Amino acid sequence: MTLTSPKLAALPGLRHAFFSRDGGVSTGIYAGLNGGLGSNDDPADVAENRRRMAAQIGVDPEKFLTVFQVHSPDVAVATAPWDTATRPRVDAMVTKVEGLALGVTTADCGPVLFADAKARVIGAAHAGWKGAFTGVLEATISAMEKLGADRTSITAAIGPLIRQPSYEVGAEFVERFVREDGENALFFMPAKRDGHAMFDLAGYIRMRLERAGVGTIDDTGVDTYPDERYFSYRRSVHRSEPDYGRQIHAIVLEG
Repeated sequence: MTLTSPKLAALPGLRHAFFSRDGGVSTGIYAGLNGGLGSNDDPADVAENRRRMAAQIGVDPEKFLTVFQVHSPDVAVATAPWDTATRPRVDAMVTKVEGLALGVTTADCGPVLFADAKARVIGAAHAGWKGAFTGVLEATISAMEKLGADRTSITAAIGPLIRQPSYEVGAEFVERFVREDGENALFFMPAKRDGHAMFDLAGYIRMRLERAGVGTIDDTGVDTYPDERYFSYRRSVHRSEPDYGRQIHAIVLEG
């Protein structure tokens, strides 16, 4: 199963996909379409999974780009394919080059795909709580503007991620967000455990996009934690599994 954003799909001249774990060759705890180069899965299986994703989105495997994600606000500008062994250590990419697919890997964090169809500029961001908190979304938008995009013309789609009913955090986490902006208290609700809260990562991402002036925002609404069609870091931890798979979410300008 592959999800698409209706609002991105309505734009001319691009393709995108929020991939699930369905349709891959990996086995065991990685069963399915694991695209994580950083996982301990069989590298040949990961390569085949990534080849299948590239084919589905209509690009050659060497043009199916991902980065070495480090939970940062940093953005790379993709102008040509890069070697996966030396891929940039960033959490977002932008390009105006046709045929280069920009992909981010997640297993609960928030994937956000961006497009300004008129300017023909696209972006992809890995927005976990730390990246979103430190500005990866705003940095992606700014990098797109340097390539000619207009933020009011950008459509941003939020993909499958861990949702508030599944995302329990401690008091220190809440304090960090509220210190930064008192209005961030709106993204927390009491948890069943004392001293804990449930965090609305999707809502927080949407707020950051709205404040940044993005013209159109879409959201798939999928919660990765209870949905076995998706890899989930927290689910793997709670099951005491030694590692976890990653799904990829990608966007490409058609040639």
